[in-house]
Amino acid sequence: MRPPLQKILVASSLALLLFVLWVLMRGYQGFAGDAQIYAFQALARIHLGLSTDLYLSNTSQDQYTVFSPFYAWFIRCIGLESAARLLTLFFTAWLIAAAWMVAVGTIESGGASDAEANGAAWLGAAFLVIAAGDYGAAGVFRISDSFLTARLPAEALVVTAMAFYCHGRRILGFALAIAALFVHPLMALPGILLLICLSLPVRLSLIGAIVGVFAALGAALAAVSLPAAAQVLTVMDADWLDVVRERSQFLFLQLWSLRDWDISLRPLIYLTFIATAIKEAPIRRVCLAGLIVGGCGFAVALIGCLIGPIAVLVQGQAWRWEWIACFLSVLLLPATLLRIWRDEPCGRLCAVLLLGGWVVSALGGTGCVLLALILWTQRMRVGARTVEYFRWMALLGAFVLLAWIISASVGHGSVALNRIGGILAAQVAAAALFALLWWWLRGAVRPRAPLIVSAALLVASIFIVPASFTQARTLGSDAKEFSDWSDAIPADSTVFVAPARDVGSFVWFSLRRPNYLALDQSAGVVFSRATALEIRRRSEVLLPLTQPTWKILSGIRRHAAKLKEDAPPTRPLTAASLIEVCGDPKLGFVISPEHVGFAALRHTREGAWKDWNLYDCRQTRQKP
Repeated sequence: MRPPLQKILVASSLALLLFVLWVLMRGYQGFAGDAQIYAFQALARIHLGLSTDLYLSNTSQDQYTVFSPFYAWFIRCIGLESAARLLTLFFTAWLIAAAWMVAVGTIESGGASDAEANGAAWLGAAFLVIAAGDYGAAGVFRISDSFLTARLPAEALVVTAMAFYCHGRRILGFALAIAALFVHPLMALPGILLLICLSLPVRLSLIGAIVGVFAALGAALAAVSLPAAAQVLTVMDADWLDVVRERSQFLFLQLWSLRDWDISLRPLIYLTFIATAIKEAPIRRVCLAGLIVGGCGFAVALIGCLIGPIAVLVQGQAWRWEWIACFLSVLLLPATLLRIWRDEPCGRLCAVLLLGGWVVSALGGTGCVLLALILWTQRMRVGARTVEYFRWMALLGAFVLLAWIISASVGHGSVALNRIGGILAAQVAAAALFALLWWWLRGAVRPRAPLIVSAALLVASIFIVPASFTQARTLGSDAKEFSDWSDAIPADSTVFVAPARDVGSFVWFSLRRPNYLALDQSAGVVFSRATALEIRRRSEVLLPLTQPTWKILSGIRRHAAKLKEDAPPTRPLTAASLIEVCGDPKLGFVISPEHVGFAALRHTREGAWKDWNLYDCRQTRQKP
């Protein structure tokens, strides 16, 4: 029996190692991805003029979350950058701790000893930090983002609900999952469905999922054929659908690429393997519940995309229910590898293939996992001679994986391949380091070893953390620098930058004014037909200056076909084009480096915007 002090020191060492791994492998990415949109939503609670922005003027995702006022309160207290950094770190630590609790509860319920469950749980938490965790299409979503969005606290709440459920606190688990609905409904709903599946027999859960899919099918068919049903379930018309497809093609499963399906199907195959390889009923139930929720989500999403399409089903993005399956497959994979490694016929070969599914994901990872599943199901038919071949194949496969990682890291291929190889090599090295340290601390008798490790990791954290949390540019930090422009622009007046220098953050965070048209601003077109049509109208107004930036699907297709643009993406501002675009009364100001003869407010301070000009469209419209 290990002394209590020993347990505390070992746990602290492993927790510190998890933190160091997170900083090294992911770290804080500032306002990448959707972090700018959520920061803007929170900032609009403080600067009320931003609430008139087109993104918020109609139905948007901000109306379905309580995260924005919560985020805004922290911004008022400690500032935008500090709030984003602190909340990202807090919710990430919460999520990893809750994941550890889920792994312990799930593995212990399968009859494992306390030491075995804790060891596998630590490895599962480390794998959650190291693994990519992508799901869906176009690389938009992943588990545990390294930047702040409402998805991060919603994931933490849902995983905590699962942890309480696994440890026998079922009512509290359901309560937390329901609370997550008010943070991010799309992330919370699959968590609730998972808990429902765990509460029911597998057969009944499967029947309920089938009934739900057919109910969605019936509602979709009624919406397209019955006028009365169409008044309740809106069918997206051609104009609205065209904008949504161009801006957010990843919402439609029929537009997914083979790589998108490869990433999305892999977690389901992993769960199928785990449910097949692990004999304990509690672990199997968790895997089967994840399979049911993920599979049902894909079916509902496919119905919503192909029939109609039905607006609420497209907006619901049921394919994102797969995040539960992705989370469980990553968390339970280390425990599965430890279990099957001892299997004599083909356990080691299957373990190598499962690792291959993670390491060589860009080169047919789903095929590796599928092959492992086939081998495992047929292992009882394997003869003694074949077993010996499997051992050599496992060893060869391990060398091939290692060689591929090394060659991709230091090879003479493309820059992209070298970068991918370097990331994979770092991931494998981090996983091996954590596994070896866990093995060493697990067998340590005296508290001196984990104490030394804890001190070393603490010292490493002191040097690593500041560099990982340093951002090259802080949103809104230069607001005073542009006080000359912001003082001249009314709080609710729109601004357009020609040519655009970013996706919209300069106008939102530096000037604290609404955008006239920017890429991030068009992210909510799926939630509002009015917003989608206004986005298209404004892009037509701006054609003298720029091509529409929100037509992402057309850009992808041109890139795949290696076609050139029909027209240059941007054009210099002229007096004629300024008069033309300012003809739209909803455009308030234009910022451009060009001086076209009208009275302009020139920015004279040193920096990237020096000598750029601010044009007031009200004065331009008064010119003959």
